[in-house]
Amino acid sequence: MADNELLTEEQEQQVIAAIQEAENKTSGEIRVHIEDECSNDALERSAQVFHDLGMDQTQRQNGVLIYIASEDHKAAVYAGKGIHTEVEEGFWSDVLDILLQHFKEDAYEEGIEKAVHKVGNKLIELFPYKKGDIDELSNEISYHDTENS
Repeated sequence: MADNELLTEEQEQQVIAAIQEAENKTSGEIRVHIEDECSNDALERSAQVFHDLGMDQTQRQNGVLIYIASEDHKAAVYAGKGIHTEVEEGFWSDVLDILLQHFKEDAYEEGIEKAVHKVGNKLIELFPYKKGDIDELSNEISYHDTENS
């Protein structure tokens, strides 16, 4: 399954809408990145993609990347240091568990959307929207636009 075939166009728009809904209430940023293969550890790869997408350049370091390698059945959640240091132990594992549980049932869009909602709710709690906050990053899903190392 090619990375851009994991979701239909309609499902992709639903995920983007979930990201936009969450980001309207927080200064945090959420991105989803999908690619076919991940030749190394998914968390290491997600850290590279996080950097390649400029997510480490946000003002409050409160970006979260949901990374998926569809062919290799790997996924990871990577967060900027501003949010990572604020969440409770096991939070990122819980987000990943939501994703993987739905993926086992071939419910890709639902899993991604529920993971986005869980992350979004945490960002809203820790980094609520304040007047003047701007959307620093695209809400579009990225597909292997970064160099796979």
